[in-house]
Amino acid sequence: MQRTSVRASQLGRVFALIWDATGGLLIAWIALLVIQGMLPVGMVYLTKPLVDALQAAIGNGASWDVARPAVVIALAMGALMLAAELIRVAIQWISTAQSELVQDYISDQLHAKSSALDLAFFETAEFFDRLFRVRFDAASRPLALLESTGSVVQNGITLIGISAVLLRYGVLLPLTLVIATLPAFLVVMFTSRRYHAWWTETTTDRRRAQYFGDLLTGGMYAAEMRIFGLAGYFRKGYLELRHRLRNERLRLLRSQSIALVGAETAALGAAGGSMAWMGWRALRGLATLGDIALFYQAFQRGQGLMRALLTNVSQIYNNSLFLVNLFEYLDLEPRVLAPEHPLPVPSPAMQSIDFTDVTFRYPGTDRVALSRFNLSIRAGTTVAIVGANGAGKSTLLKLLCRFYDPESGSITIDGVDLRRLSPIALRRSITVMFQSPVNYLGTARENISMSDLEVGGELERVEAAAKRAGIHDAIAALPKGYDSPLGKAFPGGTELSGGEWQRIAMARAYYRESGLIILDEPTSMMDSWSEAEWYDRFHVLARGRTAVIITHHLTVARHADAIHVMDRGRIVESGTHAELLARGGSYAQSWIRQTQAVATAESD
Repeated sequence: MQRTSVRASQLGRVFALIWDATGGLLIAWIALLVIQGMLPVGMVYLTKPLVDALQAAIGNGASWDVARPAVVIALAMGALMLAAELIRVAIQWISTAQSELVQDYISDQLHAKSSALDLAFFETAEFFDRLFRVRFDAASRPLALLESTGSVVQNGITLIGISAVLLRYGVLLPLTLVIATLPAFLVVMFTSRRYHAWWTETTTDRRRAQYFGDLLTGGMYAAEMRIFGLAGYFRKGYLELRHRLRNERLRLLRSQSIALVGAETAALGAAGGSMAWMGWRALRGLATLGDIALFYQAFQRGQGLMRALLTNVSQIYNNSLFLVNLFEYLDLEPRVLAPEHPLPVPSPAMQSIDFTDVTFRYPGTDRVALSRFNLSIRAGTTVAIVGANGAGKSTLLKLLCRFYDPESGSITIDGVDLRRLSPIALRRSITVMFQSPVNYLGTARENISMSDLEVGGELERVEAAAKRAGIHDAIAALPKGYDSPLGKAFPGGTELSGGEWQRIAMARAYYRESGLIILDEPTSMMDSWSEAEWYDRFHVLARGRTAVIITHHLTVARHADAIHVMDRGRIVESGTHAELLARGGSYAQSWIRQTQAVATAESD
């Protein structure tokens, strides 16, 4: 009962949403629906005088005076039919326009919400299930609800007029219309709830089937699918999932169909009884031929209208079930919030960036990523963070960008806690190259300038960033230089190597002129010669800025002003390259292993 009342409360939000998207079109649409609902009543009402006029004209000659009443009525009916057709075309155009506007508006709302939510939301399967449900129904359900409501308005007006016509033959006839269609209405309502429950419960399976389909059709998976012969495995998984989902859906449909047959049989019995009653009246001389024609038209159309009306009501109910998902998603709120009165961001940092007793674990897991973590990064220096996979290096980056807030402890810039800053302003003061950067399918210029759209992609600045990243010559050699599209997904694009894409991402990070630079595994796809060349460029770029390099390559870390070794969420060693080698700890041991591996590879 509580969930039903919640769904009912969403209807007002749906129409407010549609109003925001369509404005005046909604008013015009409602007005035309009202007129369209009244026209069939006029058609039915004119049936009796037309039949009676024709009956009177038969056998009385072909004079105009005799035929005029029937001709006038026939012309009036023709005018109503023409008006109905014109209104139908107008409604169709408005409905299409509303459909496009509503889809675009809701898509924008979803995009805005997804962009505003914290990264923590993207750490749980429950969120992805919710997002999957919303993306598949967000654009269609509000419009379907609007169409169903419009049909209720139109059919309701027509049914009221038809009922008024039938009242002349007795009050039981309109009641018969209602009672005859109630069983079908109840069946649809019940099965709608069953389908919605099944649809919600199977979200994860349907999402997994889509994932299998993406693996089988996506370009980024194509090589591995072929080299390991995985297509058959994933096709089998897809077909098994679809087979089970399809059978469950068909079982629901079968039970609904059986129930509907029984309901329709009852409705036909009521219609047959009513027609027999009217025929009996005609045999007794209590009804004319026009009465029979009018009754047949009115009752048949009224029964169809009643069935359509109740179906529309059930569709409203059904769509409202699904719209709960939309509004639950739109009601999600980020947890990393700006303070009511944010302080200005110290940019660039003049003193230090400090992590003090920071403890953090990712949402939905008990594993501690950082445990009473302490680190001080002096402003204007280059710091390297090294350590094994899972040591917490990238977590440090995410906390510094305030994608998350720590469970305990504090992170400060020049003594100002990050939680007292606006997240947007903080991130604007930082430039980052992530471990798995995005390959944007635009031009080379667009790819690089994405980090600072406010500047406008000035070619001179784009080229400067590309030169610092060592990718300028490769871009200049492309067919259209910096205006060459990258990637093969769209026509005319050029695919780059992994290392070239990495340098594009690096240029993007350099393009934003920020006081704090963070690079996560910047040389993971470079050979030793390219790595040395890259660091020479980076050393010049980072002069006077604060730079944090997260890396496994100690040949990169060795040049930093300070090196911090992480293990299990804590700093276990700190110092310069020479100091750490002299200490003979884990850094020194890793350095020996890496240099021996490089020497062996070069010897081979």
